[in-house]
Amino acid sequence: MSENKYERIGKEIIAVIGEDNIESYVHCATRLRFSVKDRNQIDDEAVEEIDEVKGVFYNSGQYQVILGTGTVNKVYAALKGNQPDLEEDQSKKSVSANKKDKGIKRAVRMLADIFIPIIPIIGATGLFLGLKGVLFSDALLGLMGMSIDDIPSYLVTLISVLTDTAFAFLPAFICWSAFRNFGGMPVIGFVLGLMLVSPALPNAYAVADINSGVEPIMAFGFIPVVGYQGSVLTALVVGILGAKLEKKLRAVMPNALDLIFTPFFVLLIMMITGLLVLGPLLHFVEAGLITVVTQLIDIPFGIGGLLIGFIYPLAVMTGMHHLFIMIETTLLANTGFNPLITLCAMYGFSNAGTCLAITLKAKKSSVKVMGASATATQLLGVSEPALFGVVMRYSTKPLYMMIACSAVGGAILSLLSIQANSYGLAVLLSPLMYIYEWNQLLAYAVVSILTFAAALIITYLFAVPKEVMVEEGDRKLKKVS
Repeated sequence: MSENKYERIGKEIIAVIGEDNIESYVHCATRLRFSVKDRNQIDDEAVEEIDEVKGVFYNSGQYQVILGTGTVNKVYAALKGNQPDLEEDQSKKSVSANKKDKGIKRAVRMLADIFIPIIPIIGATGLFLGLKGVLFSDALLGLMGMSIDDIPSYLVTLISVLTDTAFAFLPAFICWSAFRNFGGMPVIGFVLGLMLVSPALPNAYAVADINSGVEPIMAFGFIPVVGYQGSVLTALVVGILGAKLEKKLRAVMPNALDLIFTPFFVLLIMMITGLLVLGPLLHFVEAGLITVVTQLIDIPFGIGGLLIGFIYPLAVMTGMHHLFIMIETTLLANTGFNPLITLCAMYGFSNAGTCLAITLKAKKSSVKVMGASATATQLLGVSEPALFGVVMRYSTKPLYMMIACSAVGGAILSLLSIQANSYGLAVLLSPLMYIYEWNQLLAYAVVSILTFAAALIITYLFAVPKEVMVEEGDRKLKKVS
């Protein structure tokens, strides 16, 4: 069988990095991530000349080759012998990828591994909520001479199934992902998560509503027992501890008893621990986290938005941005809105504008080609090619301009009290998170366009690196002379 394109790309990357230099490799949404013995023996320019490679960088002990969404999966599958169904155990993969990470970086990477698989369902639910807001709006119904009472009850019910299911069973998805990531049996995690939101328990949202008349069940006279709908932190901790407990039990359980009794004890112990101990304690921690983040966002005069817009690009550079996913999930599950992603989103528009400015003004053909691809990729929501391959590569000036525009855009949105109803949609697709209300959508769209334009114009006029302004022919002449 003839070698396909992705097999060739994979072999070329391995050849330049050096097969003997590679300890292990994994992939994420956009990059191949190599743990290498000697970073200095790798020729970055040679790697970047390989077809489909959009840039390289070294971070947290990993040499990372940016290929982009979709392409990276195909190259990785080709490197694994063109057997995509031969998937590594997730826990081993995480250990291999993160063995050089310590402390906070390791914790953040762990959170990313758990929450990233959940993003698509939350993003889809956000779209359903937005469409529901449009279809059921008084303005649209009024144009058709209708009111909300004229909509058939079965249609309201069906739409509620689309909009409410993901958040109603969010703890089940989180426990499933935690078990999967920590080497447990995912189906046990899923059932454990369902127990946290069992219909037999008082609904957490109903208990929180003083007008509902629903009260928690009191265990031993002082422990409130409720469902944990929307409780991200409880599901996360229960899932992690449950997976670790399962692994320990399997190590000592006789083989003849393992199939039934390991799940039995995991579910029993973690159900009691989750509902009677961890849940009540973590409820207060989660409430405190929401209060702190909300107060930061609400700092007067847009200062909170300015700070978040400034911090988020730095978080992306260090890989710490994955921590935001857990906070956003918590905000959505508890309030129904996500103002945090709104302020962070200006980074994507600013980064795209900065990258495009360098691309347009550059005379170096390789920068023009890479920049055009990276700008398009950023507009679709993947920032690493633009950030590491263009904006940060030659000078810090473009980086400063990009961060400044991101911060100012965040400040303006904070002043306008704009907030999304979802997450997982970036840059060009991000306005879909605001279609639930026309004023929100219009304000977000205008500020996004202005942020992009400001980053483009300011960078073009003042911050394009001199290195990209030299044509390759001129550079060769200078070397000869």
